[in-house]
Amino acid sequence: MQLIKAIFSRKWMVVTGVVILGMAVMVRLGIWQLDRLEQRRAANAALLAVLASEPLQLNDWPLPEDLESLKDGEVVATGEFDLERQVVLVVQNWNGRAGVHLITPFLLDDETAVLVDRGWVPQADYDNGKLGQYDESGLVQLEGYVALSRPLPRNAQPEGPQREIYRVNVASLQEQLPYELLPFYVLQAPEGNTTPPFRAEPEIDLSEGPHLSYAIQWFLFTAILGGGYLIFVHKSLQSTADGKAIPAAADESV
Repeated sequence: MQLIKAIFSRKWMVVTGVVILGMAVMVRLGIWQLDRLEQRRAANAALLAVLASEPLQLNDWPLPEDLESLKDGEVVATGEFDLERQVVLVVQNWNGRAGVHLITPFLLDDETAVLVDRGWVPQADYDNGKLGQYDESGLVQLEGYVALSRPLPRNAQPEGPQREIYRVNVASLQEQLPYELLPFYVLQAPEGNTTPPFRAEPEIDLSEGPHLSYAIQWFLFTAILGGGYLIFVHKSLQSTADGKAIPAAADESV
């Protein structure tokens, strides 16, 4: 009880206020990490539902409005590649080898298409104009995974038609195409990967991240700060009491 009165006394009031404020901030950070954990768990549950669902038929309309709910989901479609309007995603590598990805519009009908990442090919084939060997002509049964359009930096808005891109941004490529693009693109599913184009399945991360450990750390820091402060004040009071006791004992001996 004496300790509690002491920390709220005039002598310790300012320090106590600072300590309480610090503890409140750390508790809030811990709660924030727990909120992030719940959000991560909800996102993982939604992703599991997408992975367990039937492949999305891109030839059927309408598509779901929530694009985030489609990410990494399987898709199938029937159509043809528009090879004349193909672009390349540059500065890509496969097992340490330099290359590009082939980004090709896939015609679903006369008015609609979806961009497809057909995979990685060697840089030398691109430099030497040998991309034609990777063409897929005629009717194609497409299988792949939904990937979301990537925003462009403000200072990287394209001027004129693009043939080389650094990230797949559907809106910017839409401007140079005569048909409507779906608002996402597709990673074509791998087929053995014995010869280019080499393709990879999307990386699925269902971990809960470090949020729980971060929350525990913040709550521990709160306990350490509060407990340490109480111990410090207690020792200070004890030292003051011992200092008063020594002169009193000296007076009695005289």
